[in-house]
Parts: sequence; structure tokens; C-alpha cells
Amino acid sequence: MKNKKFTAELKNKSVDELNKELVQAKRELFNLRFQNATNQLDNTSRISDVRRNIARIKTIITQKEKGIS
Repeated sequence: MKNKKFTAELKNKSVDELNKELVQAKRELFNLRFQNATNQLDNTSRISDVRRNIARIKTIITQKEKGIS
């Protein structure tokens, strides 16, 4: 349910907003990887969640650029 809501919110945003969201997600992923390397990260599953969110954002950007839904 949480993923469907996230995806629905992304579909309502413009391509510029999605690109900003993508940059934020990549920055968060970098920080999580850095914390993981220094053994400061408690919830390692957050890395895979952020990676999936990045993929969702990229997919919606591609759909909007091609005019799909």
C-alpha cells in the first residue's frame, strides 16, 4: 500500500520535480552506503528501499517523456 501511494504521488509531479526527487534519493543512497561502510547504519534494508524508489522515479520520468500514461 505504501508503494502505491508513493507511485501515485510521483505520477502527479512534473518532470522537473521528479528530477529533484531523483537527486535527493541518490544523495540519500550515498549517505546510507557511507553509513553502512562505517558500521553506523542500523537498518540496512533501507538501502534496498531507496534503490527501488530510485528505479520507480526513473520509470515514471521515462513514461512522462515518452507520453505514456
